[in-house]
Amino acid sequence: MATAKKTVKKAVKVAEGDAAEAPKKTKRKAKYIVLYSPFLMRDTKHELIGEPVETDNGRQQWARCSVSHHSQLVNLDALAASAEKKVTEIKLAREDSKEYSPKSEYKVGDVIYHKSWDDVGIVRAKEVMSNGRASLLVHFEKNKEKRLVENFK
Repeated sequence: MATAKKTVKKAVKVAEGDAAEAPKKTKRKAKYIVLYSPFLMRDTKHELIGEPVETDNGRQQWARCSVSHHSQLVNLDALAASAEKKVTEIKLAREDSKEYSPKSEYKVGDVIYHKSWDDVGIVRAKEVMSNGRASLLVHFEKNKEKRLVENFK
């Protein structure tokens, strides 16, 4: 009986040694990513399915929408490049900005300074609210994105 236990232990040690020599799989950073869903026409969370495939256009992988369950082929290299572009920040100078006032009007691309937040931001978009007034989508350095009113009289 003692010899049977020793042979089992030796077999386990040999199996562990083989597993250490096998090439390790690279783990992906995230199982979920946020993508534009053409079916829903908005950004939704997508689950990455399967393994990435190398093609002439770069690494591609299937992604399934967690809301509508539709799948789409995603170019992972293009997503990584666009994510790097978003990370690059534009340094805004206080001297080049206009001081924010709800009574003033602004254009997309204007640099504004919010006195109470002590923050500089750039106007990314202008939208009309349900009451007919205009609102600004401003990307600030400290406070990230905020909505502000304009032309409020």
